[in-house]
Formats: sequence, structure tokens, C-alpha cells
Amino acid sequence: MAYSWFKAFHIIGIVVWFAGLFYLVRLFIYHIEADQEPEPARTILKNQYQIMEKRLYRIITTPGMLVTVAMAIGLLTTEPDVLKEGWLHVKLLFVALLLAYHHYCGRLMKQLAADECRWNSQQMRALNEAPTVMLMVIVLLAVFKNNLPTDITAWLIFGSIILMAVTIQLYAKKRKRDKEKLTAQIGQPQQQS
Repeated sequence: MAYSWFKAFHIIGIVVWFAGLFYLVRLFIYHIEADQEPEPARTILKNQYQIMEKRLYRIITTPGMLVTVAMAIGLLTTEPDVLKEGWLHVKLLFVALLLAYHHYCGRLMKQLAADECRWNSQQMRALNEAPTVMLMVIVLLAVFKNNLPTDITAWLIFGSIILMAVTIQLYAKKRKRDKEKLTAQIGQPQQQS
């Protein structure tokens, strides 16, 4: 019975943690892009994003991480023999990378608050895809365990990364075209009806 409770809350923790990670870096993107706005909008937006980032990180994302890790430890106490499994070692490696990503996001949040962040919005969009890749690997390992078809999985992950990179590039081009169109429309004299 304890195993089921640990597993249920582990899954809940994962959902909360990833929701927070995905949205947090999205807020970082908007925070960076606020620099392109004229004053006073720039200051207002940056202050608002800073508040949202802190609340999201402290009230949702970090508690989600803590619940995930605590329930994982609970799961391992109910089935300690699973620690001998190779798939779990790989999964724990990706969880360690995810924990590092989480704490790096906290560092980026502090840099953004101090106006010291060197990342641009396109680089942040790429960073935002990292937890997606980690989530894919972690879930596939949890489902397939030692039977994970590594060749298919490697191609799936590689294809996903390529698709994400292409999508980010295409979106950047679309945003640039939209901005050029808007600039051209503003520059044209208004016709009288």
C-alpha cells in the first residue's frame, strides 16, 4: 500500500515540477524581451516578471521537485532491490541533470533580477527544451526499464532535438518577419477614407 501512495505522489510531484520548469524559462524569455520595450513599460514588465519568476520557483517548482525526490526515496525504500538495475542508474543520472537544471534556473533568475543575464531570448528558448528531452528519457526508462530499445530511443531523442531546433529557428524568422511588417505598416502614411 505504501508503494502506491509513494508512486501516486511521485507522479503528482513530477507534473508540478515540470509544469514549473517549463513556465519558468518561458517567463525568462519574456523578461529578456521586455528590454526591447520603451519606458515605462520595460520597467513595469521586468518587475512583474521578476515577481512571477520568484513565486513560481519558490511556491510551485521547488516544492514539486522536493515532493518528487522525497517520494522517489520512499519508492526506493519499498523496493530497494531496484537500485541494482541498470535502467535506474541511467534514470538517476538524468534526474541529477534535471536537478542541476533546476538550480541553474534559480541562478538565471537571480541574474535576470540583477540585469546580469547574458542569454538572449532565442538561447533561452533552446534552454527551455532541455527538460523536455530529459522528461522523455526519464519516462521511457521508467516504462521500458531494462527493455528500452536504445537504437529507436536514440533516434527518437535525436529527431526530437532536431525538430525543436528547427522549430525555434522558424519561429525566430517568423517573429522577425512580423516585426518588419509592423514596422513597415507604422512607417506608411495613413490613407484617409
